[in-house]
Order: sequence, then C-alpha cells, then structure tokens
Amino acid sequence: MLDTRIEHSFPSGFRIDAAFRTGAGRVTALFGPSGAGKSSIANAIAGLFAPANGKITLDGETLFDSASARNLPPERRRIGYVFQDARLFPHLTVAGNLDYGMKRTRANLRRVARDQVIELLAIGPLMGRRPASLSGGEKSRVAFGRAVLTSPRLLVLDEPLASLDAGRKAEILPFIERMRDELAIPMIYVSHAVEEIVRLADEVVVLDAGRVLRAGPTVEILNAGAIVHADMGDPGSVIEAEIARADAGDGLTALSVNGGTLFVPHLQGARDGAAVRLRIRARDVAIARERPKGLSILNVMPARVRAVEDASAAQADVMLDIGAPLWARITRRSARELALAPGAEVYALIKSVAIDRGA
Repeated sequence: MLDTRIEHSFPSGFRIDAAFRTGAGRVTALFGPSGAGKSSIANAIAGLFAPANGKITLDGETLFDSASARNLPPERRRIGYVFQDARLFPHLTVAGNLDYGMKRTRANLRRVARDQVIELLAIGPLMGRRPASLSGGEKSRVAFGRAVLTSPRLLVLDEPLASLDAGRKAEILPFIERMRDELAIPMIYVSHAVEEIVRLADEVVVLDAGRVLRAGPTVEILNAGAIVHADMGDPGSVIEAEIARADAGDGLTALSVNGGTLFVPHLQGARDGAAVRLRIRARDVAIARERPKGLSILNVMPARVRAVEDASAAQADVMLDIGAPLWARITRRSARELALAPGAEVYALIKSVAIDRGA
C-alpha cells in the first residue's frame, strides 16, 4: 500500500497538489498529458525529489514527512526505478549492470533470482555485451532487469517506452506483463499513452496540471466519460472480455463480452478462457436502428442507448450498453436523424481491425 500526499511549487510557477492511495492492484498507473506532474510525483516517491510539504508512506513505513523532517534517502527506500532512457552504465557489460543492481541489496533481502530475471527478460545472449551495442528494446529489458534485481518493495517505471518506436513497444510490453505476473512486485507505471495503461494497469490515477482528477480501477475510471482528456488521443471505451476461441479462423480471435461475440485480429499468445482487455475508439463505432445486412463489418451487437452528449458543434458522443459501456462518436445530424435518446434500442457496429488489445 502506497499513500502519497504532495504539495510543491516550482520556480516556473507550476504547482503540484496531489494525494492518492494505491490499493491491492499490482500496477498503478500515473496517467496524464505531458506536464501533468507525473514524473515529479514518481521522483518524490523514489526519493529523488523532496516536496515542500506532504507525506509518503509505503507498507506502513514513512518514507517522507515534511512535518517531522523525515526524508529517507533513495537507497534506503528499496524502490527500483526505470527511466525513459535506460541509463545503463556504459563501461559495464550487461552482466555487470545486472550485478550492480543485485549487489545493492543485502543478501538476506534478496528475493528475486538472477537466473529467473535473465530467463524472464530473454537477455541471456546479451550478457557479455556493452550498452552501446544494444538496441533500444534490449537496453530497456536490461534496465528492467537491473531494477528488479534490487528486490524492490516497489518498482517505478517512468515512461519506459516513450523513446521506443511502435515495433519496439510491441516487443517490450509482453516482458513488462511477465514481470507483473511472475515477480509480484507492485509497480507505479508513468505514462501518457492510454493503450499502455489499458494493457498493464489494475488501477489508474489521472493527473492534470499537478492535481488528481480521478483515481480507481482502470476500467471504471477510463469509462467514466467519453474521454478523460481531449489531448490524450481518441476517445474510447475499455471493455473486459474472455477469449472464446483463440483461433476462430481467417486469422481472427473470437472474444466473449457478456454473452455476445467480438471478432478481432489474432491475438499472439492467446488461449481459450483467458481474460483480455479491449480498447475500442469511439470513432470506430457506428450505430444502426435496424440490423444491417451485406456489411464487411463482422461485429454487429444489440445495444441500448444510455446517454447522448454533444462533443462539438458537429459531433455527438453516444453511450451504448452492450452488456458493457461502449462509446460511439457520430455526427449530431446522425444522432438527430436516428432519434437517439436514452432507452433507444439500436445496433453497435464495430470494425474488427479497429480494436486494440489490452492486458
């Protein structure tokens, strides 16, 4: 359990006034646009920055308390930290970087095995190489390994994928999932990428301008409105599903959502019965009053309108119920011509190729 309350004014005029508490989830995301204060809060938790006022406790131990002038140094907090740019020691091999992390922790406090981490992150072939010869994804995996081998009570990942291209992000995300699932180390995951949050986080703290806007379970928070912030990407919905058929033919996976079926492009590593999260962009959802025929869209689901909200002069956001909340963004003209109002029975049309996989 992490309990954080921070107040601090910077010379630039930016001010942080934020308080939140993590629950029992394995991964808590600090989520918000650039400049929201996410990294400053992460640095305060890790002991890299001392706020003017506040208190931070981890598992009942006070790490920082301005009232009593207590401020444990970073090395005594037992918090692992992974930065955006990996920050590996260039003069050490991969093995040397890993050993540096492990040797920082007293033998009686070590609970993560070196061989386990090497296997989990698939870095065995890299052990004799130096950071300059590694790709961006390889550097990230080594940085994860070095942090984890300190056997931390908490692992802070500050935008760890921000410097990677889409291909490298797709390579690294499964390794973060494995760390989450197999090492059972609580994580604070800092990001402004909603797709990463959907895939990895159990709970989310939404930040803007140094303040907490919302906090709670990821699905509940991200479905609280059509979009959390207009500048965080496209509005959309987060839906929890179960894999009904990992191989549904034609390169598709069939998912069960409250008794209905959604088809998505094949999910790598999918297995029948496994839980997944989906993120469906509101602009990729169309609405019909009658079940259409002769469409290329595979996913046609009965739905009920919950709410209709104006998104702009030309657009409307429609909250649908398909057994789970689903937002659709359509034109206001379409909403008017379809006579959409709470309680209306409709069909939601969702393109398979538009659905993003989450966790």
